[in-house]
Amino acid sequence: MIVVKNITKSFDGFKAVDNISFTVEEGETIVFLGMSGCGKTTLLKMINRLIEPSSGEIWINGQKINEQRPEDLRKKMGYVFQNNGLFPHYSIAENIGTVPRLLGWEKEKTRARAIALMEKLHLAPEKYASAYPNQLSGGQQQRVGIARALAAYPPVLLMDEPFGALDPITRAHVKKDFKELDELKTKTIILVTHDVQEAFELADRIFLLDKGRIVQQGTPDQLLFQPANEYVQSFFDDQRFQLEAARIAATDYPALMHAFDHFKNRQS
Repeated sequence: MIVVKNITKSFDGFKAVDNISFTVEEGETIVFLGMSGCGKTTLLKMINRLIEPSSGEIWINGQKINEQRPEDLRKKMGYVFQNNGLFPHYSIAENIGTVPRLLGWEKEKTRARAIALMEKLHLAPEKYASAYPNQLSGGQQQRVGIARALAAYPPVLLMDEPFGALDPITRAHVKKDFKELDELKTKTIILVTHDVQEAFELADRIFLLDKGRIVQQGTPDQLLFQPANEYVQSFFDDQRFQLEAARIAATDYPALMHAFDHFKNRQS
């Protein structure tokens, strides 16, 4: 379990994150959603101490994170960057095995784990294990980034706009393979995105942020159908019909038509 208590982060007097508190249950997937500059990436980076808070506390499994060495904390967390963050001078297998090596795994075990993850993420080991990042496409590099984050079986996975730099077709393929990973069933996942469709597709709960604060948190249905205020309502308006249609069973024709009528009325 992750517990965040009254976290604030200021930069030269500007509050990027303003007195935020929340809890993430073990095995839950939550999404920080919001416009650029709302504080979502800053909040994510404080969870693994890439950024230190100005005030407040973060607890993971009953232990304050500032009572642990940052490097020890990060070994227990996978982190997927938007632009993959691969080491250009390491082969693909070496990149994936980065954290296992730091943890002292045997060479054979490390390579076997890298090969297994490459197979799961549709990166043919015989072709790519000895290749280097600049020989791969953007989508392939992001698959490597995901594999590296999962390599040491971390219980927590942090993801910062993991699919944001990919073109729409590649993003759909990588996201599909990511969702089908059996390993995710036991992970606590915190994902940052500004993509509304992505948030609704992946999240158990969504935290909608604005100006460093949580405007509303809840399930996708709660944010869509029970907005806490006008900001939440308006945030989803441009995609409301698509979102509502996706949440309604295809056989529920009256409800689907109601959503369509609501969409038409808002456009007129």
